[in-house]
Amino acid sequence: MVVGIGTGSTTRFFIEGLAGRPVAVVPTSRTSSDLARAAGLEVLEDTRGAIDLAVDGADEIDGRLRLVKGHGGALFREKMVAIAARRFVVIADESKLVDRLGRTFVPVEVPPFLWGHTLARLARLGAGCRLRGGETSPYRTDNGNLIVDLTFPDGISDPEQTAAALKTTTGVLEHGLFLDLTCGAIIAGAGGVRVLGDL
Repeated sequence: MVVGIGTGSTTRFFIEGLAGRPVAVVPTSRTSSDLARAAGLEVLEDTRGAIDLAVDGADEIDGRLRLVKGHGGALFREKMVAIAARRFVVIADESKLVDRLGRTFVPVEVPPFLWGHTLARLARLGAGCRLRGGETSPYRTDNGNLIVDLTFPDGISDPEQTAAALKTTTGVLEHGLFLDLTCGAIIAGAGGVRVLGDL
């Protein structure tokens, strides 16, 4: 079985739980890759076939299992793995449930070349824009790119429209809106664990 493994504090537990199981993994970050190797798992950098299952965390989850991801900076690889997977399942705590996406911020990965022009184009979409890490020490993704964090004062009223606008903005490599990708979510809370959608 080939399993996509996400990045972040929640997925760390999932990676540790895979130790000793007969699976190969496709990690979404160098950190997850190191954790997987430490757990004795076979790590794949690429796979020709589909990924059987991908499991990752989320920064926001709405009632339709639409997500905001990428606060940890791995959104490009996370989305590639989610799209390549036959099933994509989210594990999170109930604090990530929101009535509307965009309550926190939406990360966007951009190349370093003329990034300021890309940021200006993103600002014209009506969102607040901030280069993660600032100009003096910008955050770099595992792909060597930059992250621009977008804020929406009232959240995102139409995630599909916003995702389309981001995707067609010149200079945007990928964004943190994950729409129509999640088949189910396992949510932990004070009252126990519940499942949303289909696993």
